[in-house]
Amino acid sequence: MLFYVYRSKIFSMHEEIHTEEIAVLITAPNEDMAAAIAGALVEAKLAACANIMRGIRSIYVWQGRIEDETEVLMIVKTRKALFDRLKAKVKELHSYEVPEIIALPIITGSKDYLAWLRESTQ
Repeated sequence: MLFYVYRSKIFSMHEEIHTEEIAVLITAPNEDMAAAIAGALVEAKLAACANIMRGIRSIYVWQGRIEDETEVLMIVKTRKALFDRLKAKVKELHSYEVPEIIALPIITGSKDYLAWLRESTQ
C-alpha cells in the first residue's frame, strides 16, 4: 500500500486531500488544438494558466489495438470546484472521442501563485 505525507499527516492512497487548487492533465493531437482549448479555458476563467508541452509520446490501447502516437500535453491550473465545467468545455472542443482529462491535487505551492490562481478563475 502506498502512503504519502501532507501537512504532517500520513494518508493512504485511498484518502482524499481537500485542496482547492488542482492541476489537470489533458493530451491533444497537436499544438494548435491544445492552444485553442487552453485559450478557451483561460478566457472562460475556468483555468488560470495552461502550459503546453510538445513531443509527448503516448502508447496506449484504443479499440483493441496498441497505438503509438506523438501528442502534446497541457498542464492546466484551476480550482477543484471548476473541474466539471472545465471537463465539459474540453469535451466540447476536443477532437478525441475520449480525451484524457485527469485532475491532480496541488498539495502545496507558492502562497502568492496559489492566490493568483484563485483570483484568476471563477
